[in-house]
Amino acid sequence: MLKNKAFVKKNRGGRVFKVVREHYLRDDIPCGATFCSSCDTSTANLVAADRLVVVDTNVVLHQMDLLENPAFRNVIILSVVLEEVKNKNLSAYNRLRNICANRSRQFFVFSNEHHRQDINYTYIKAMASESVNDRNDRAIRVATQWFQKHLGDACTVVLLTNDLDNRTKANAEGINVFSVDHFVQSLGKPELLDLVARSESENATPMEIEDSRPSKRKIIYSEHKPMSEITAGIHQGIYHQGKLRVNRYNPFQAYVGSESVGDEILVQGRLNMNRAFDGDVVVVELLPHESWQGDMTMIAEEEDGDGDERVGLAPDTSDEAAVNKADEASEKATTSGGSSRPNGRVIGIIKRNWRAYCGSLEPMTTPAGAGSVANALFVSADRRIPKIRIQTRQFGNLVDKRIVVSVDSWDLNSRYPSGHYVKTVGKIGDRNTESEVLLIENDINNRPFSDQVLACLPPLPWSVPAEALHDPHREDLRNLRVFSVDPIGCKDIDDALHCTLLPTGNYQVGVHIADVTSFVHPGTPLDIEARERGTSVYLVERRIDMLPKPLTEDVCSLRADVERFVFSVIWEMSSEADIISVRFTKGVIKSSAALSYVEAQARMDDSRMSDPLTTDLRNMNRLAKVLRQRRIERGALTLASPEVKFEIDTETHNPLDVGMYQVRESNHMVEEFMLLANISVAKKILSSFPVFSLLRRHPTPTPKMFEPLLKIASAVGIKLDITSSMTLANTLDLAVGDDPYFNKLIRILATRCMTQAVYFCSGELSPPEFQHYGLASAIYTHFTSPIRRYADVIVHRLLAAALDLEKLSPSLRDKSEVTKIADNLNYRHRNAQMAGRASVELHTLIFFRNRPTDADARIVQIRSNGLIVFVPKYGIEGPVFLVDKASKSSTNWIMNEEQQCANARDGSTKYKVLDSVKIRIQVVEPQPNRPKLELTLLA
Repeated sequence: MLKNKAFVKKNRGGRVFKVVREHYLRDDIPCGATFCSSCDTSTANLVAADRLVVVDTNVVLHQMDLLENPAFRNVIILSVVLEEVKNKNLSAYNRLRNICANRSRQFFVFSNEHHRQDINYTYIKAMASESVNDRNDRAIRVATQWFQKHLGDACTVVLLTNDLDNRTKANAEGINVFSVDHFVQSLGKPELLDLVARSESENATPMEIEDSRPSKRKIIYSEHKPMSEITAGIHQGIYHQGKLRVNRYNPFQAYVGSESVGDEILVQGRLNMNRAFDGDVVVVELLPHESWQGDMTMIAEEEDGDGDERVGLAPDTSDEAAVNKADEASEKATTSGGSSRPNGRVIGIIKRNWRAYCGSLEPMTTPAGAGSVANALFVSADRRIPKIRIQTRQFGNLVDKRIVVSVDSWDLNSRYPSGHYVKTVGKIGDRNTESEVLLIENDINNRPFSDQVLACLPPLPWSVPAEALHDPHREDLRNLRVFSVDPIGCKDIDDALHCTLLPTGNYQVGVHIADVTSFVHPGTPLDIEARERGTSVYLVERRIDMLPKPLTEDVCSLRADVERFVFSVIWEMSSEADIISVRFTKGVIKSSAALSYVEAQARMDDSRMSDPLTTDLRNMNRLAKVLRQRRIERGALTLASPEVKFEIDTETHNPLDVGMYQVRESNHMVEEFMLLANISVAKKILSSFPVFSLLRRHPTPTPKMFEPLLKIASAVGIKLDITSSMTLANTLDLAVGDDPYFNKLIRILATRCMTQAVYFCSGELSPPEFQHYGLASAIYTHFTSPIRRYADVIVHRLLAAALDLEKLSPSLRDKSEVTKIADNLNYRHRNAQMAGRASVELHTLIFFRNRPTDADARIVQIRSNGLIVFVPKYGIEGPVFLVDKASKSSTNWIMNEEQQCANARDGSTKYKVLDSVKIRIQVVEPQPNRPKLELTLLA
């Protein structure tokens, strides 16, 4: 049977035309029940049971954590529900499809929109004046009735909906209908009730949402403006839309980037954030200018007064550095006058960024009686997230565990958002549990590679096929003395080098990169997986690969004495490192040595060694020094970061020792030629594809970003010129003090003023915006690490197309598609960095557990109630309080933030910024199962 759907549509040119779509109804669509005697059961997976469950759209949208629990089986997913979920929430749709694809879960998709059987239809037409939502609700009820009639006494078919109106109509029509809460109670598994989400957007009986606590009756937050008023206000310039970013070090302070204002709007305190989460797209109203607040003069404390700015890994960029503004944690805190940055408050939320959060429950008195409901507060591991109120019947079992919680709603009468328990990760403090938490919190995909992905790999053992040596597009470079230089124990070797003295006195220098794209083909499951992961993630004790290990450690790894495919950049250089020519080629190499940085440095330093490989190393190092000096003269910055290195127990994987990572000349040598290769490739791909090249830029820091550095420099009598990267580099060279570490400390502080470098599509920006500030390069990209970065895979494809070696896929000729790839790469790269930092912090905490240690530290900031100190040996930074946290005032110290000094009132002690101090590092537990690092000043 054929039904027609007709509607009118307007194209971009404004022309209106009629569209007719044919809607077919079929009588051969099976019900999916294995026990049905009248339907084809070849695809059926609903087994004989007391009840089959039909769920409506809102149940799927809000109760996915419950549906994913193995206790939920024999569920009918109607096609009308599936389509609605797809249109409203793609993430929930993908999760639902994954459940349906697993036959053991006994979920069956029934095509109710195309079904007819004799005179019985599950397809229905919309009635006059019936909304789409009401029509779809009716379709769900009709399908439920059909199933019950079709299966008869073989089982009971129930409809699951939290929509009160839908339940009322279903009852009137004789349908067995339950709310989610009542249905889960009927299963006799109380622990499942913890998974039930209670969304304020759904209708519920007063009994289901009643909360008699007085705090719930008090209105705490302002009501969000209606969307019509928000839209009008944005058009009139009264309101401003942007993404809310909460300060990672001060959760009571956030920023909203606004093009309409031309600056970031500062949102201070939970009340002004008005129930917005980090990453939400919000609408902000500016506060009166006289109420704008400036920098906070105290070390920020947590909202409950317990704890403060935590001790952690020292920040690397301005994105990670704590910004010390006023917050509502202490309204008594005085501020230093007005602020030039506009202040605002959230008056509406356009798009939520809620996700599942890892953390733990606040300790409290365990409710009496087995299975008693506890109203508990969940504290996220991410300090930017407010506490979340959940109900649980498992409090005693969960209080010492890391758990995952999802947010359901945040009512204006509640101080905290409401959510529900999802799953348990493991015991608090256990290294494996805490590592899993940091992966979840940073959205790191740690799942094993699927069979479809592994099927894309070449069979092992793999070797270079004989025909590849006769490929006109691949050069035989096995005659070159190629070597690699990497960290000790490196297995995923994706770059190698050679340096050959030519008869002319010039040098042929080559950078050879693993030819990953010969094995990762566009559009394959392997490529799609690598694109989604974006980058490999390096934790202290392990590596999470972007590509499967057979590729990263074998087929593509440029190991010694093994022939491998490469993509090479080869220069001819003069003895003064002037580039005479450059060419690009795919080739085959056979590496003569896989050296560590330590081994390469030892060869160069040992005057007794004069073998050809050592000579090549020395020649390459000399050229690298010339290249490096030229970059510095052009304005490239020589910055510093406190990288730490752990010695790990091979059996327990716990840290045995920790110290600063040593950078050698051999590190700089490799770095210099990788930079040169990346710049050379960037120029080549941009000349061929000016609109859709994938490049990397480092935006120039704004003067405001330099303010903390300039304040510290002024306090110690140093003048830094931030006019350009060149003037900054020159004045950093002149910033010397009484001890050799002083200059490095200034460079570490300068690094914190920088923004993150980002990937972008060349067609989205003008050439002046391509600049890489830190490298003082007009253009840059990533080419040299395709084993661990998907950006390099894209660049390899662009370079191969530029050389006419391969055709470029249509998606890479689409500017918007390249921009999407760049956005995901920036997100994944940032998350990988944060996961790596979190792993270092975790292992630092484990190292100092039961090991109080005294260490030298440097004061990097002075606040009104204490010092912020940096411990160079361990790369950590945190607060040392001089003022009692409870009173927030002191009779013993005079704190001068302007001159960055602190004086004891009796004149016995004086501290100024960058001074050396002695501190004690120890692990404390202010609450059970909540260990943290604490720094205290030693006399």
